Amino acid sequence: MENVIVERVADFLKLYPPFNELSKNELYFVAEQVRVHYIPKRDFVFKIGDSAHNEFYVVQQGAVGLSSQHANTMQWIDICDEGDVLGLRPFFAEQTYAMQAIAKEECVLYGIPIEAFKKILFENKAVQTFLLESFASNTRNPKAADAKGKLLSTNYASTENETTELDFFQQAFYTNNPICLMANATVQKAALLMNEHNISSLLIEENQLPVGIITDKDIRKWVATGEMQIADKVHEIMSQPVYCVSSEISVAEAQTLLLQQKIGHLCVTQDGTNQSKIIGILSEHDVVTAQANNPVALLKQIQRVHKTSSLIRIRESLSRLLEAYLDMALPMPHIMKVSNAITQNLMHRIIEISENQLGKSPVNFTWLGIGSQGRGEQILLTDQDHALVFEDVPADQYKATQTYFLQLATKVSEVLHQLGYVYCPAEMMASNPKYCLSLTQWKTQFSKWIDHASSKSIMMCSIFFDFTKVYGNENLTTQLRLHIFKKVNGNQMFFAYLGEDALKNPPPLGFFRQFLIENDGKHKDEFDIKARAIQPLVDAARILVLAEAIEGKNNTVERFEQLAKLEPQNKEMYLACIKSFHTLSKFRAVEGFKQNTSGRYLNLSKLSKNDKMKLKRAFKPVQEIQSLLKNRFQLTHFL
Repeated sequence: MENVIVERVADFLKLYPPFNELSKNELYFVAEQVRVHYIPKRDFVFKIGDSAHNEFYVVQQGAVGLSSQHANTMQWIDICDEGDVLGLRPFFAEQTYAMQAIAKEECVLYGIPIEAFKKILFENKAVQTFLLESFASNTRNPKAADAKGKLLSTNYASTENETTELDFFQQAFYTNNPICLMANATVQKAALLMNEHNISSLLIEENQLPVGIITDKDIRKWVATGEMQIADKVHEIMSQPVYCVSSEISVAEAQTLLLQQKIGHLCVTQDGTNQSKIIGILSEHDVVTAQANNPVALLKQIQRVHKTSSLIRIRESLSRLLEAYLDMALPMPHIMKVSNAITQNLMHRIIEISENQLGKSPVNFTWLGIGSQGRGEQILLTDQDHALVFEDVPADQYKATQTYFLQLATKVSEVLHQLGYVYCPAEMMASNPKYCLSLTQWKTQFSKWIDHASSKSIMMCSIFFDFTKVYGNENLTTQLRLHIFKKVNGNQMFFAYLGEDALKNPPPLGFFRQFLIENDGKHKDEFDIKARAIQPLVDAARILVLAEAIEGKNNTVERFEQLAKLEPQNKEMYLACIKSFHTLSKFRAVEGFKQNTSGRYLNLSKLSKNDKMKLKRAFKPVQEIQSLLKNRFQLTHFL
């Protein structure tokens, strides 16, 4: 190999772990050993059961998909991009591959002879640690600055409910063989058992199946207050049903479930349901111990708050927590779930406090989060976007009723503003009389937007169609959603306008694969990642689920997952859209925290070459989904 080629190989390898831990001499030694392989699209790098190759691989160009023996429909365990390492198994385990690696597109791989690399492996402690951690933790890059990736999912199986994202978190440790009690035992017996074993909870079981849980808090609440007697049965004070999980649950999954359900314990059963044998109990304390940064603590603080100043500190703590999660390379799905759960609870508490201060509402109402909050995708501090729906009232009571809710919304908006959520420049807030309406008026408003489609009305639909209940009456939310689906059903003209709006931003790359940047204004020469890359995916997912009449799916990722189930022929594209959405969202979040902005505009000159390549790779699904929209909704004549 000529020196100039060796130098090029060395320059590439030194950008990625573990090669960035090599000395200059070690790096050049490896580069001299490299064999370059061109792999055509859909060709195998190796198959399940193949004898181990005498080299492992680094992706220099392209992408390699990893799948299990169950992946006969190409359901990828993971995708390896530039700089990723694969084929490490021969270093540490049996000499046959336990998975298959297939070129998702034309690839150039660097093959590094295992025997030659072993010389470095046993002399360079950092490299040895990296490879051992990678194999032991089952990730292709335990030091990654983004999603770590799976080398092999030990419990992987292709099922109908399979999620597209992998479990990147450590398995949660739970208490085996927990102390249980029958439902007809006395409260006194429960208290004595807790004291004897120095525990704070007991699972209540029948025939080894969980039927409830009792905690020391329950005993204090019912017995210490005199409402119940120690001779009463535990089934009278136990909490039910019990939330059950399987033994494979990760710390992150357990944390999210505790957060969403506002509970302190999870029951571990053989199959994760309440219809199988109890094998353990997982407490909030277990999660706290496993992960120091614990959003459950923030949730508890929210529940105790009575002052705005305390809410500000909690919102600041959430920002620090999310930024730490990004630094820790936790996957975007988990970061978004934690952010959404805490933000929703924070807003719920603000509305609750404001209503208490103002006095009980005259009729039922629901506070709607719209836009990114409505989709559960908000991470950064962005503009306020919300609306309010109240129950229908007689005409002579309407003005007084609306006045109350406008006062409530104003109080809430003021607190949100203090927390850092600035007022919406377009005043799309519940404090605006246009967006604080009765249920019937909201139905009338949506009907006008849908029946008289125009550029302005479609823009309003794009914002207000993504709504979720933050506080109040669920029935009002349901009625409004059913009305919308009824109005759009079969309305081809409406979908044509909605599709045109979804295509208003062209693909993010120009003819020569150059980034399309802003030409003038405050953000001249910067890249608008929201409008040019993220929003097209959001808009496409929305119009497609509306056209398929898929209800109850507001989140962009959940929408694409549902579409992937309904359209197997487009499954790979929809899954690629999910991956791109997470990649782009992470770029925006990192930029936002770094610059203390909304993260919308990227300064491309400050991105590394590798980051630019990742961005460009994330743009391909944007182009593909926009092409699908053009064909499906016959939009060529609109453009």
